[in-house]
Amino acid sequence: MKAAIISKNGGPEVLELKDIQLDNPKNNEVLIENKAIGLNYIDTYHRSGLYPLKLPSHIGMEGSGIIKRIGPNIKNFKIGDRVAYASSPLGSYATHRIFPVENLVKVPDKIEFETAATLMTKGITAFYLLNKTYSVTPGESILIHAAAGGVGQILCQWAKSLGCNVIGTVGSDDKIYVAKNSGCNHVINYTKENFAKKVLEITKSLGVSVVYDGVGKSTFDKSIDCLKIRGMMISFGNASGPVDPIIVNKSIQPKGLYFTRPSGIHYTQTREQLEEAANKVFEMFKNKKIKVKIFKKYPLANIIQAHEDLESRKIIGAAVIIP
Repeated sequence: MKAAIISKNGGPEVLELKDIQLDNPKNNEVLIENKAIGLNYIDTYHRSGLYPLKLPSHIGMEGSGIIKRIGPNIKNFKIGDRVAYASSPLGSYATHRIFPVENLVKVPDKIEFETAATLMTKGITAFYLLNKTYSVTPGESILIHAAAGGVGQILCQWAKSLGCNVIGTVGSDDKIYVAKNSGCNHVINYTKENFAKKVLEITKSLGVSVVYDGVGKSTFDKSIDCLKIRGMMISFGNASGPVDPIIVNKSIQPKGLYFTRPSGIHYTQTREQLEEAANKVFEMFKNKKIKVKIFKKYPLANIIQAHEDLESRKIIGAAVIIP
């Protein structure tokens, strides 16, 4: 059995693949043989130290696989079950791992492991952003940054299925087609155009109801300019770096805006919430309301390359690590 360990914070080079031995699962735990591992930007935050960990530490939050052993007091899972997860404790970058059943969901038979390993984080993120953090309505104009990214593609498809007028931003011309194919009514290359000015043109100066921003520092100020009176700014990622401290009387007060910084953990606190989110994501996929195309598969031995590609924006859409 092998697992990725970080003993210090830094660039992709701090990721080390080591041999590990696992004990038998304890109360309410199972041993999972991972079949696919999700690659997410939050993994780079843990690795770099932006989100501090006690070191040395395992890494990775998302994966899917088969239960190989079960601990005591397990009622709803059994050996052989196909399962997926996207939460703490960290440790999905591994061939095998111990995981608590309270954060585990069963994967429907018709959904492949690689798909499940991308749907958990990205799909549940799209679920809570569009249905819980801000409940969009048909005909509403919304702005989604990084529309060609892993989360962005699912977010755009889901929003389109709900009848929204979806405006997406991308960082290069080669991503425009991807964003349009994911449901965007309008796509803006923010490296060539002032996206705030363009959004106001598209909305006839009204602005959008909500901005979904997983980019962070480089898009925040212009995102504020895009919002209509009493609009909502949702910051859920830091791909370009963390957002600077917010000056309320400059950014929020002039239009009476709402600002929130949500995370999946806020919407999956209970077993019922987790199952609601996962079941809805799987339902959307099975009903072909959202589609997932795996852009690239990396062997576990190539995790350094995977992180390098992720941070350099070479990955368009979802990518997985194969143990």
